[in-house]
Amino acid sequence: MAKVNENFLKLPGSYLFSTVGKKVKAYQEANPEKKVIRLGIGDVTLPLPKAVIEALHRATDEMAVQDTFHGYAPDLGYEFLRSAIVKNDFADIGVSLDVDEVFVSDGAKSDSANIQEIFDPASRIAVCDPVYPVYVDSNVMAGRTGEYDAATGRWSNVIYMPCTAENNFAPAFPEETPDIIYLCFPNNPTGATLTKEELQKWVDYANHKKAVIIFDAAYEAYISEENVPHSIYECEGAKTCAIELRSFSKNAGFTGTRLAYTVVPKELELEGVKLNALWARRHGTKFNGAPYIIQKAGEAVYSAEGKQQIAEMISYYMNNARVIYDGLKAAGYTVSGGVNSPYIWLKTPKGMNSWEFFDYLLEQANVVGTPGSGFGPSGEGYFRLTAFGSYENTVEAIERIKKLG
Repeated sequence: MAKVNENFLKLPGSYLFSTVGKKVKAYQEANPEKKVIRLGIGDVTLPLPKAVIEALHRATDEMAVQDTFHGYAPDLGYEFLRSAIVKNDFADIGVSLDVDEVFVSDGAKSDSANIQEIFDPASRIAVCDPVYPVYVDSNVMAGRTGEYDAATGRWSNVIYMPCTAENNFAPAFPEETPDIIYLCFPNNPTGATLTKEELQKWVDYANHKKAVIIFDAAYEAYISEENVPHSIYECEGAKTCAIELRSFSKNAGFTGTRLAYTVVPKELELEGVKLNALWARRHGTKFNGAPYIIQKAGEAVYSAEGKQQIAEMISYYMNNARVIYDGLKAAGYTVSGGVNSPYIWLKTPKGMNSWEFFDYLLEQANVVGTPGSGFGPSGEGYFRLTAFGSYENTVEAIERIKKLG
């Protein structure tokens, strides 16, 4: 008799953003006259840059001609895109990578969920708390996290690294020794960062403990401070302990077109096994490659025009972040983030917990955010707003929140 994977049954409720979506939909159906402003899910709202659109059109036209038609993409990505990535994202900041250390995919969310497959099922994971839910949920599905305690919001076999206001939302080394360490900086959801010196300590720690860091750099394009590294490979020794995840979604607006990549250095080995070869095997077996037209669009991101247009896009969103940060600060909220990240992290007012504030904000101001508790137990009492809305909606949302008193 066929049986289900019981690890899936351990997952509490639905995925965080699915729950948010359901609650907002129910409110809108009950209040169709209300204009709801969404600053919750980190989805971009500006159209794709002109250089990207033009590349999409050219590539689409190629698909209509037999001589330039493309079928299945290469497993690991077209070399034209991987070469552009190696030069622009790494060589230009002093990091040397080989093209075959870059694996193109359809999204950093997919890669962050799938990367755990190449590790032993008994591996102990360590996560920042609060944390992007996919890191934990994918390990729950793999049977790696133990049992869930609804009272504490913790899994018995997960090592939590609390990131609180007291430690500037940056993790400390855990007392227990992890096998896999998930780090996301600039951080989702808190917007916090690590300096190069701080990140170097984590690299040294991982090499000493023979652990592997999964470094999610999805928001590196928003970094504005010089002492904050754009890649973990700026740190000495990172190639022997770290895998880096990158996304085109937030830096270039590809949330609807789906494109990302993962870097697995050939120097990274566990018990004599190269993880580069292991991930290549997994990638080739389970993935048919991102579409040709999307990869050509990705290549255009690195053109002179593409870089300029993307810089303007990022500036637009970061201006929204300043509007949110300054407006909430002026209204008396305790806020952080919004400097190297498009996320603003705020403490909920009046003793409300995260979901109570979600309901309060939705019902009284018709503004949607994300409850901090959805990112982990240390997120309770906090709330995340994103800068990815339109400028006009962002200004209106903050004015509504100010009027709540």
